[in-house]
Amino acid sequence: MMSSEHLTCGWLQQLLVVLLKLCLALAGPLRSPDGTGCTAKGPASYILVFTGHWSPQAFPKQYPLFRPPAQWSKLIAVSHTRHFRLWEEGALASAGLQIFAELGLTVELMKAAKEARKRRTVGAMYRTAGIPDGIGHSSTELLMQPRSSLLSLMVKMIPSPDWFVGVDGINLCEGSQWKQEVNIDLQPYDAGTDSGFTFSSPNFPSSPPENISMITSQMPNHPANSFYYPRLKELPPIASIRITRQNGSPGHQSPMSNHILPNSIHPQRFSVTPLDCEVSLWSSWGWCLGPCSRGGVRHRTRYILLRPANAGTPCPELEEQAECVPHSCMKLQ
Repeated sequence: MMSSEHLTCGWLQQLLVVLLKLCLALAGPLRSPDGTGCTAKGPASYILVFTGHWSPQAFPKQYPLFRPPAQWSKLIAVSHTRHFRLWEEGALASAGLQIFAELGLTVELMKAAKEARKRRTVGAMYRTAGIPDGIGHSSTELLMQPRSSLLSLMVKMIPSPDWFVGVDGINLCEGSQWKQEVNIDLQPYDAGTDSGFTFSSPNFPSSPPENISMITSQMPNHPANSFYYPRLKELPPIASIRITRQNGSPGHQSPMSNHILPNSIHPQRFSVTPLDCEVSLWSSWGWCLGPCSRGGVRHRTRYILLRPANAGTPCPELEEQAECVPHSCMKLQ
């Protein structure tokens, strides 16, 4: 028979092995089961403020003044894991995203988020009211959970073919700590489902659809593009968001009214964007007026396509004259 001393030694060895494995596990980095890297002990409450900076001073080219004027749609925001994407630059737009980017309707996007919530890849969904001007604010309270610490959001530009601003999967948690404040300047994106160049372009579906891409001062590289500002290296921010953590118990904060900012939030000020004058090509030369041999002249004209603004380059001469040449002379009867 095996001695009790031998049994005790074997039991101690097994215990040491278990303790060693436990120590190694605790010494290694903690990992989030949802791939977010968030190991915070509990939820966090935030206030999200969206601010539109779409003004005729910052974006003077073809700025929409009526039918409809410049404005912002409802904001849609989703907290989620790494296994969900509301939208992604360089990828094709989903059917729900297309409807939102073209028409500003959130129903299909929210339906997709609800389906993802059943699979536990989406935590919560949020919406704010639209903003009836290019400059303004909207806000909502967010309750973020460690398992779904990523935040994505979208706001459609109205009017536009399929343009929007948004954030794709920002992580509000860093390790075991929730971030205190996040500020992001936003640039316009093209959903790739409509081929319009200007804010008021008619519906012209892209066939085949193109990938979601950022609109810049140089791309699309076409003078008709409403955001084409060849003098600028980059566009000024057309909108921004500020996400601020609230102190106290999550879910028990005072509600915030839309378009009303907390005292700590101030609208940003950006320099005006100069808009250079744009003119058409010259017309063909007209007939000579007067005798060719004694100071007769001929004329050509061009017209203004886009008037300058914000100290942009002024318009050049719209009429030009030159001496006649024999083949353009009119013989008087």
